[in-house]
Amino acid sequence: MNQLDLLFLGSGNAFSEGRYWNSFLVNGRYLFDCSPVVVPHLKKCNVPLEDVEVIFISHFHGDHYFGLPFLFLEYAERLRRDKDLTIVGPPGIMERTIKITEAAYPNVFRKKDRGYALSFQEVADGTAVDLAGIQCVARQVTHVPDLTCFGYRVEIGGRTIAYSGDSILCEPLVELGQGADVFVVECSGWEGPGGVHIDPAGVKELRQRLGPTPQFILTHLGHGEKDLQIENCVAASDLARFSF
Repeated sequence: MNQLDLLFLGSGNAFSEGRYWNSFLVNGRYLFDCSPVVVPHLKKCNVPLEDVEVIFISHFHGDHYFGLPFLFLEYAERLRRDKDLTIVGPPGIMERTIKITEAAYPNVFRKKDRGYALSFQEVADGTAVDLAGIQCVARQVTHVPDLTCFGYRVEIGGRTIAYSGDSILCEPLVELGQGADVFVVECSGWEGPGGVHIDPAGVKELRQRLGPTPQFILTHLGHGEKDLQIENCVAASDLARFSF
């Protein structure tokens, strides 16, 4: 059975004290969200930036996709990338990506010879796509009313990883996690229910509904977290690695 290797380039939320913003890499090729610290942390972990083949963006809050301009800058000025790159995300993913990159580094997309094919895949609730040797299903989750937000379920070499994105506990999360090997679940709502993130009670309910599997890895954490004592559940930390 193929192994799933997860590297957390950050494990915090937008207001976290002592953690960098959440983003994680699977098997050195598939990046889930692209925070502003993705490039330096990939370098710190000796991961070749040009190995990233697919980037999944959950939603358009800055801590989840403002790292893209820095990645494109590396490809334009420092590296000779020749592998195709696909960015998967909510409607408007191409326009948003170009806009923030042009605002940061106007020269990046003006070069005629990029050296690689860059494509964008917009998703809607239930969208299923095959790309770069993997199968992906996107589910719309409930986070904030002014953004369309997604979680993802990705099959890689016969293994399945699910990612909640930012969300409260909602039915699509249960469907994303069913039968998965690993479920990366945000847990920012430590102030209690009523917010726009999963709280500890929601994580416990999600575990009860899914049973003892999949393995939970909690991320998008703030501060003041304590051991939830939930079966088959661990908390990520910055630059932590997990293999399953």
